[in-house]
Amino acid sequence: MVCMGISGVAAAQEPVDLDMVNRIRQEAFHRSQVLETFSHLTETIGPRLTNSPQMARANAWTRDKFSEWGLANVHDEAFDDFGRGWEFSNASVEMLSPRTLPLHALPKAWTPGTNGPVEGEAMLVTIKTLADLDKYKGKLAGKIVLLNEAREYKRGAEPDSNRHDDAGLAELQAFAVPKDKTKERAKRIKEFSERQALAKATNEFFVAEGVLAALSISGWDNGIIRVGGGGSRKAGESVGVPELAMAAEHYNPLVRALERTQPVKLRVNVQARFTDETNQPGHNTLAEIPGRGGKAGEIVMLGAHMDSWHTGTGAADNAAGVAVMMEAMRILKAVGARPNRTIRVALWSGEEQGLIGSQAYVAQHFAAYPEPTDPAQKALPASLRESTGALQKKRDYDRFSAYFNMDNGSGRFRGIYAQENLAVMPIFKAWLEPFHDVGATTVATRNTGSTDHVSFDRVGLPGFQFIQDRLDYFSNVHHSDLDTWDHVEPEDLKQAAAIVASFVYHAAMREERLPRKPLLEN
Repeated sequence: MVCMGISGVAAAQEPVDLDMVNRIRQEAFHRSQVLETFSHLTETIGPRLTNSPQMARANAWTRDKFSEWGLANVHDEAFDDFGRGWEFSNASVEMLSPRTLPLHALPKAWTPGTNGPVEGEAMLVTIKTLADLDKYKGKLAGKIVLLNEAREYKRGAEPDSNRHDDAGLAELQAFAVPKDKTKERAKRIKEFSERQALAKATNEFFVAEGVLAALSISGWDNGIIRVGGGGSRKAGESVGVPELAMAAEHYNPLVRALERTQPVKLRVNVQARFTDETNQPGHNTLAEIPGRGGKAGEIVMLGAHMDSWHTGTGAADNAAGVAVMMEAMRILKAVGARPNRTIRVALWSGEEQGLIGSQAYVAQHFAAYPEPTDPAQKALPASLRESTGALQKKRDYDRFSAYFNMDNGSGRFRGIYAQENLAVMPIFKAWLEPFHDVGATTVATRNTGSTDHVSFDRVGLPGFQFIQDRLDYFSNVHHSDLDTWDHVEPEDLKQAAAIVASFVYHAAMREERLPRKPLLEN
């Protein structure tokens, strides 16, 4: 391996195989297949809600591609009791009076269909606490309820799409000393528990009262529908009534009409169905390039979540990440890489519901904290649970080197978050230098959260997320009906795939596993 000359004594000592980097770049930039993979996931398979028929097709198709590329140990791995599958095929909302007008709305996942068109008067309700339900007892039969007040339109002061400039990348180098989060955590637990209890009670109440459907306002303006889940994916729990999110500019006039005491009549038609009667496991898809020699039992991982929400095509969130990670594996096979450590790719499911697939995988193969016995604690996400004892490590815990993740949209890589692991920073700086000319220059000390690398980091394993250009991910795309092919930059995917392939190759080839930061107990 060839050692590059770069700034910093520690970084200069980290070997970088420039011959392999060159081969990776040639394959990634001149013979890329990333766009074909991305296109099939988004425009042939489409959105991939966990346990939906489309997700099953994605699992099957990605297994076939891995096998076609010559990867080993290609398989799906189940994680228990995710819940029922769900899909929708059509949805429409029309205003019938005071005038006729089609309204732009889409259903929330895991809410029922209407079994044909239903018509009813609109009624604005304000339900913020359990006590608020009593105000509406006996008043909602045959109504289509509006769940939010009108929202004032706020004009944007920044461009919709952004790339990091030098100042933005410099800002990422700053590390804010964290405050004591005890009170914040207690507040989050209280809010989560109250929100869950209110949603469950409201679902049951609307069904009992004979509500026909419920409408909420999209969280974003400009006709974008930002929508996630409603109802319940769990068999035996109330799924509520058909519930849709509506474009703000179509929702606001309905509220204003009701505030003028002007009757509003709506027609709602939602074709949606649960695909299972009972709770079913979710599935992650995995494949490997086996290691060789004495380090073959050690593991380097890369991954992205393949599940998405249901109203766009899950393009930036997260077919982009899946296509990049798959392409990185294809590249390594195409250039004849023979890693010392096993390189394993994972395409996760259940990420959108709380990192469920990756957490289950880490717990089964590497480590987990004891499951709580208190039902209240058990109902909380893993990130909010109190400590239940010492970390229980599995056999492969000490064989694990690193996990690399992509899930911040489709923007090009500008560097990587070190996740407060200072010892990896000079290593990453060395690995990034061959990609300075394509814009990847920054190693940031800080943490970043909210995606599958956290499942590894939480148990003390090195898990990392790349720094990416935002594009319009957080202004137009994230969890919205605009999460489609058109908002993705193909050249960014090529650049990202090359960097991932190089990072995992060097992690698999270096003499030692990547250093770990001290484990902070829950």
